[in-house]
Amino acid sequence: MFDLVLAFCIALGFFLGVLSGLVPGLHLNNFAAMLLALSPQLLAQGITPFQMASIILAASISQTFFDAIPAIFLGAPESEAALTVLPGQRLMLEGRGIEAVRLSALGSAGSIVVAMLLVYPLSWAFSSYYDHLMKYAGVVLLLIALLMIKSERGPQIEGQGSLAHLKYKAIAALLFLTSGLLGIFAFSREELLVSPLGLEPQVLQPLLSGIFGASSLILSLSTKTEIPVQEETQIKVPLGALARSVFSGSLGGSVVAWIPGVSPTVAAITARLGSPSSAEEFLVSIAGVNTANALFSLVALYVIGKPRSGAAAAIQQLMALDQNILVQMMIMIIAVAIASYVAAIASARAAAKVISRLNYRLLCLGVLAFLTAMTLTIAGPFGLFVFFLSTVVGLVAPVAGIRRTHAMGVLMLPLIVHYL
Repeated sequence: MFDLVLAFCIALGFFLGVLSGLVPGLHLNNFAAMLLALSPQLLAQGITPFQMASIILAASISQTFFDAIPAIFLGAPESEAALTVLPGQRLMLEGRGIEAVRLSALGSAGSIVVAMLLVYPLSWAFSSYYDHLMKYAGVVLLLIALLMIKSERGPQIEGQGSLAHLKYKAIAALLFLTSGLLGIFAFSREELLVSPLGLEPQVLQPLLSGIFGASSLILSLSTKTEIPVQEETQIKVPLGALARSVFSGSLGGSVVAWIPGVSPTVAAITARLGSPSSAEEFLVSIAGVNTANALFSLVALYVIGKPRSGAAAAIQQLMALDQNILVQMMIMIIAVAIASYVAAIASARAAAKVISRLNYRLLCLGVLAFLTAMTLTIAGPFGLFVFFLSTVVGLVAPVAGIRRTHAMGVLMLPLIVHYL
């Protein structure tokens, strides 16, 4: 029998995910906390824990399709979509913003298919060897960091000498360590973050908004950039390259969901190391990371009984998972993913019509002011201080001519120190 209330809950969750994806600073965890706070009243009205969990699950999936849109068109990223800013805005400034969102949506949708195929083998592997693998988490992250630095060659400038790449590797290592020390500093003083409005402060918001958001906006203000008309361009990435990008992103997101404290952004860096670095392919990979991570956070909760995301933690407080419930939730995920894919592309077309009519300099100033106000609102004066420091760190990579992904030491170094 068709459950009308369940359908409404899924639709509500889908809408909340769209909202949290499109509005920078509005996170799914805020809705999950609100739902948990209201759960006694909702239960008294006959809403079941499964129906409440379906709201959170649907929102966690749809958000991963939509958070690329503000990152691509505004340069105001959520933590999971931070790396999307760089290749996404590059395509947008070429008049290919709609294509960038289509690539991102394709990566998210494709990751659902690949992740479904990986559910059984990864569940078996992690349930059997989880404790053993966790002993080497720090070593794995350290190797990833070293590979990132080793792969840095800097810009190709004629006549700069055969050893110039060593200079750029040294700058990359310095940026990794500097951003890492900033991360250690911020995380160790997280209790100083106080929201004037009583919201739950998140240290990642000022850190990543500064490194990947504000720094990009400041650089844009120093140039005479104008937004071109956004055209409906075709995706020209070869099918094999698309499949490789979807798989690498899906695998990265699927694996990282089992490891405590490791964010999808770290998995995105891993995926990038294993795949070509074109903007198009990277957009597909990072979208796949985020969506696969959302799916496998639920699977990890079922297999090892440990939540690996805010959504999974909220679901755990609402109900216990069994195999039958997990299967129903997987069906739900597929339905939400299909709706999200269609709606995200439609939203990109609407955003493209608006963005091409705006003054880009004023837009950058507006978004920069918004990020500053949002940081002060969510994280208070100390958060604003962290935001300023992270913005300065975020300027190092483009000025030095190296990849900004080295600044992800802000997350990776604290984790390496913790696990080692």
